[in-house]
Amino acid sequence: MTQVKVRLDRAMETSLLTLYGKALDAAMTPSILHDRLAAEIVAKIDYDFAGIKGMNERVAPNAAARSKHFDDWTREFLAAQPAATVVQLGCGLDTRAWRVDPGPAVGWHDVDFPDVIAVRRKLFPTRPGYQMIESSVTSPSWLAAIPTDRPVFVLAEGLTMYLSPTEGHELFRRVIDHFGHGTIAFDTHSRLGVRLVNIALKRAFGRALLHWGVNRAAEVDAIDPRLHRVDALSALLAPSALSLPTSSKLLIPVVRHFPPLRDLGQYFRYTF
Repeated sequence: MTQVKVRLDRAMETSLLTLYGKALDAAMTPSILHDRLAAEIVAKIDYDFAGIKGMNERVAPNAAARSKHFDDWTREFLAAQPAATVVQLGCGLDTRAWRVDPGPAVGWHDVDFPDVIAVRRKLFPTRPGYQMIESSVTSPSWLAAIPTDRPVFVLAEGLTMYLSPTEGHELFRRVIDHFGHGTIAFDTHSRLGVRLVNIALKRAFGRALLHWGVNRAAEVDAIDPRLHRVDALSALLAPSALSLPTSSKLLIPVVRHFPPLRDLGQYFRYTF
């Protein structure tokens, strides 16, 4: 099999890390995501995945559990709105559209940098109703490619922390202005979480990459009065955390009453 060489800059290279994590999870028993397509894509890429620092069989279930949570929220939305628009911002090399496998009335749009989309075009299969948009999420240009005539579910898994607070606030307001009403789901790291993850990223990629930390849901509430909080969950206490191996869940009873550690990662869902 001819392999595809993938060369992304350091920030975008993290998408290879999460893809590899899902491929590792797919080979585990039990698997959380059963993401066979991620495993197939990893096999097609000419890249030293074994040399990636920060991703291994111990860490992979955590990445898979986060994605499972957002898969479940997506399925929940589409069960209520089977003719809808889904927008995945900063999609990286995620295979969510294939995992969720929405019905034919769903228009699915994955948005990321041109270099990332170019890699996706080489490696990912096509599917009906699926569109890739080449754009930085901080540019207004991607919005023009997406219609506003159907209910919209906007996903931003693993994105917000890479933005500056100003960029993040502007993105949220731009989404609200364009679509008018819908649901947005995303995760955040606390400011302590940003510092801790940046330490790991420096080891893996040579520099810190995260910027925006959110300690409390009230900080998101204040971005725009049109945002209405539906869910604010610690990643450790979210339902998907029940899928983690026993060894990964041992600390949960210890930290659940200590917010600085409990809320290193949080999952948010807002309507607007």
